[in-house]
Amino acid sequence: MRDLAFLAFLLALFGLGLRRPFLLVLVYVYIDIVAPQRLTYYLLNALQISLVAVALAVGGWLIADAKRDVRVAPRQIMIALLLVYCGLTTMAADFPLEARDKWDWVWKALAFAAFLPLTLRTRLRIEALLLVMVLSASSIIIVGGIKTLASGGGYGQLNLMVDNNSGLYEGSTISTVAIAIIPLIAWLARHQTVFPADWRVKGFAIALGFACLLIPVGTSTRTGLVCIALLALLSLRLVKRRLLYLSALAALALVAVPFLPATFTARMSTIGSYQADESASTRVAVWKWTWEFAQHNPLGGGFDAYRQNRIVYDLKDKGATGDQPKLASDQGRAYHSAYFEMLGEQGWPGLGLWLLIMVGGLLRMEVLRRRYRTGEQAWAGSLAAALQSAQLVYLLGAAFIAIAFQPFIYMLIGAQIGLDTYLARRRAEAVPRGFARPAQPAARHLTA
Repeated sequence: MRDLAFLAFLLALFGLGLRRPFLLVLVYVYIDIVAPQRLTYYLLNALQISLVAVALAVGGWLIADAKRDVRVAPRQIMIALLLVYCGLTTMAADFPLEARDKWDWVWKALAFAAFLPLTLRTRLRIEALLLVMVLSASSIIIVGGIKTLASGGGYGQLNLMVDNNSGLYEGSTISTVAIAIIPLIAWLARHQTVFPADWRVKGFAIALGFACLLIPVGTSTRTGLVCIALLALLSLRLVKRRLLYLSALAALALVAVPFLPATFTARMSTIGSYQADESASTRVAVWKWTWEFAQHNPLGGGFDAYRQNRIVYDLKDKGATGDQPKLASDQGRAYHSAYFEMLGEQGWPGLGLWLLIMVGGLLRMEVLRRRYRTGEQAWAGSLAAALQSAQLVYLLGAAFIAIAFQPFIYMLIGAQIGLDTYLARRRAEAVPRGFARPAQPAARHLTA
């Protein structure tokens, strides 16, 4: 019955997309985030619905969408270059079969990120994209929040509708994404024009924001906790009475501590003593191995190059006489960091290109945030700030999770580029044709 419900829902979405081709883009976003084929038993598993959706989305844009004012941003070109480079490293990968498995979904994420801004020609489309992204992620987050309230959760114990621990259904990943979208939820509650901005929208936004904060608790992920701390700091630039804000946060944290599950507080207590925790100790050891690997393989080893690592690490064992040194060994341990993931798989060129894409987004959003602080387009400045905050939270979380190619963040980058190019078109349209911009005054030279 669940299979039939999902199938009917998707068919309805595809049907609407035939009348409004941009909706097909949103259908692909929903499928890529929620992965409904993983929530069913047979029907959707037997169909390549993701491939069908992206083919229809691109086809609909080619056939029906206006292209007279299409702009290609520098970061779209960078994403295309990263796509080509990853393809080259895949052909020369140390583990060809495993590398092709990862390439099968990475190229789709990169290609769609480069394509997405071409479709974001209006404010309404940008809002619709962000709404679908947030609501699709919320279908996972709300389930996790309810289960956290019911059971308290636990590391590796919170079932987010599927048993397969990958994509957004992985604990640390969904924790990072849940905290990252809180600024977007707040922006949508204040500025979106798709739904009436009444008590129902604001009430849902508050409840969803609370559910987002529950996800790191339910998954007991340290990554989620540091992301919450960063988001609290980033929020300082939006409040006028900062001392009062910080005092309220401290009071709220003190009140919340007694209600937190023991599994969460026990795991958070290991943040300051990574050597006593096997998970954290292996991460540091893998990072050291990856750094040394890059010295001998500056172009990287292709996807899943970590499979060849052999690590030995010092794990302090709490015994009767205190911390005792204990040597442990392991092999084939994953990177547990997007930065080292890029370095080990794509080498220095890939890491450099990836960082350019990320830093470029932060800088462009800062420019837009300052340019559109007031006036009719103040919504754009506020959105730029929300997108920037979301990306900063991702970049912090990515330091501890191998999510360099997580499709959700590339959709976020696509939204950034779409906002940037949309505003550039609006500025160009504001200048009458045949009207020359005034020349800049000549610099005045000071004489002694």
